[in-house]
Amino acid sequence: MDGVTRPLRIIALVGIDGSGKTTQAHDLAAWLTDHGVPARYAQNAGGRRWFGRLARQLGLQPDAQVLLGRAGMLLIEAVLRWLAIARALVRSRLTGRVAVMDRYAVCQYASIRAHARTPAQREGRSFGERLARWLYRIFPKPDVTFLLVVPPKEAYRRIDERGTDHERLDFLVAAAEAYDALPESAGFVRVDADAPLDDVGKALRLHVTAITPALR
Repeated sequence: MDGVTRPLRIIALVGIDGSGKTTQAHDLAAWLTDHGVPARYAQNAGGRRWFGRLARQLGLQPDAQVLLGRAGMLLIEAVLRWLAIARALVRSRLTGRVAVMDRYAVCQYASIRAHARTPAQREGRSFGERLARWLYRIFPKPDVTFLLVVPPKEAYRRIDERGTDHERLDFLVAAAEAYDALPESAGFVRVDADAPLDDVGKALRLHVTAITPALR
C-alpha cells in the first residue's frame, strides 16, 4: 500500500451513531501523538444530540427533528458541522497537527439522505444535498476516511446503553444504507466496528501506519 505523497493532515472517521467514532478518534489522535506524529481530535457534530436533550427538557420526544422540524434540523446541522470542520482544519494548519476528524463532510450528505422522503432524495437528487455539497466543497479530501461499520441494531443498543441521547432504529438503518450509497463510499476504508474496541483500534492503526512513512 502506498504512503501519502505529502505529510498526513486529515483522518476522518465516519459512520452511523453508535459505531464508536468518538472513542476511536480520541484513541487514534493520542496514539499518533505518542508515536511522533502530533495529532488533535476534532469533534464535528451537527448539534442533533444537544437539540435532542433540549427537546426532552421541554417535554417533547427525545428527537431534535421534533423540536426543529426536518428542514430546520438539517439546516442547523449543516451549518454547525461546517463551522466545526472549518475550525478544526484551521487549527490543524496553524499547529501542524494531524486533524483526526470525528465525522466529516460525507456525514452531512448521509444525514440528508437518511432523512429523505422520496427515492430521488435518497439517491442524492435533492436540493438539500446539492446545497450541502456546494457549501462543503472547499474542504479538502481526507488522506483516509474510515467507515466504521456496525449493525444498526447493535448501534441502537449502544446508544440506549450510554443513555445520553436517543436515536430511532429505522433512522440508523437508513443512515447505514446512505453511507453505502454515497459516491464517496468506494474510497472509504471499511472497518468492522462490531469487533472488540482493541481490535477496531488496531485495524485503524495498522492502516494509518501503512500510509504514513513517518510511522514505519
